[in-house]
Amino acid sequence: MAVSVIALAAVGCGESSTSAGSDDASKSADGKYSGKGIGLAYDIGGRGDQSFNDAAYAGFQQADKEFGIGGRDVQPNDGESEADKVQRLTELAKSGHNPVIGVGFIYASAVKEVAAKFPNTTFGIIDDEQVKAPNVADLVFSEEQASYLAGVAAAKASKAKHVGFIGGVDIPLIHKFGAGFEQGVKSVDPSIKIESQYLTETPAEGGFSSPDKGKEAASGQIEKGADVIYHAAGLSGQGVISEAAANKVWAIGVDSDQYNQSALKDYKDYILGSALKNVGGAVYELAKSVYEGKPLTGVVRGDLKSGGVGFADSNPKYKAMTDVVAAVDAAKQEIIDGKVTVKTS
Repeated sequence: MAVSVIALAAVGCGESSTSAGSDDASKSADGKYSGKGIGLAYDIGGRGDQSFNDAAYAGFQQADKEFGIGGRDVQPNDGESEADKVQRLTELAKSGHNPVIGVGFIYASAVKEVAAKFPNTTFGIIDDEQVKAPNVADLVFSEEQASYLAGVAAAKASKAKHVGFIGGVDIPLIHKFGAGFEQGVKSVDPSIKIESQYLTETPAEGGFSSPDKGKEAASGQIEKGADVIYHAAGLSGQGVISEAAANKVWAIGVDSDQYNQSALKDYKDYILGSALKNVGGAVYELAKSVYEGKPLTGVVRGDLKSGGVGFADSNPKYKAMTDVVAAVDAAKQEIIDGKVTVKTS
């Protein structure tokens, strides 16, 4: 189940904010929780990306609303070093925040280092499962499954039999999105042409944080004939969506239900749907586990069966395409039933 995301303007790079509830130490009703709430460190693009980071913030808000624990969320710096990430997590843990969560695989090394120094604090790392420690939860997802559904939707909705995929950065995590999408498209019609590209080779080059790069890539794919474009590009995806709308072709969003993002309201009629990744749910569940005195640790994976990933159907125009909806629903059930195994590369 997708956690609804409240669209917010990004605060300045490097700034931090006490964004929910109180920053004072708090305890659960049974006295098991004692801390200063959630410490949330954002990925590239920061809060306000209408996608990945905002999904994490939605989980932060939900936990505070239910448990009243408050917390602090911290923005990344442009071009920051690994030492900056270590310092950020260290400050959150040292000040008593629990759990401390790194939003994105770029925090893997920092989480590993800082978690060893604060054994009584629970740490979470989203999109990485390499950190093995008794006080670390690896919060990962079967992104390829949601992307498969996006591929089915794109193939069924395309009139030109020509679709596109735009990944933010050329890395294994984003390859999962591309692989699932391509397999989903081909499951409908192997003859459909697929445009595929990555905006940058590394995150530092702005692949997840440059709407202009997304817009340029989408323009090129539309010029080649694609009439449905799926992005897995974080903040850069806003450029993909705006360009698709400008050319009156379909865009498919990612991570959050981008049809419902207020910052994208001018383009919503052209957002067919979104491949959901319940990042907010993962943040919430980890916070809940710590609050209840039973911290999650080890690999925690969200997939279609658990509701950790999915496909948003908020757009009434999508719902009206009964053949598309039926195909996506059927594909979802086949994956859940084990009849279809989605590739990750």
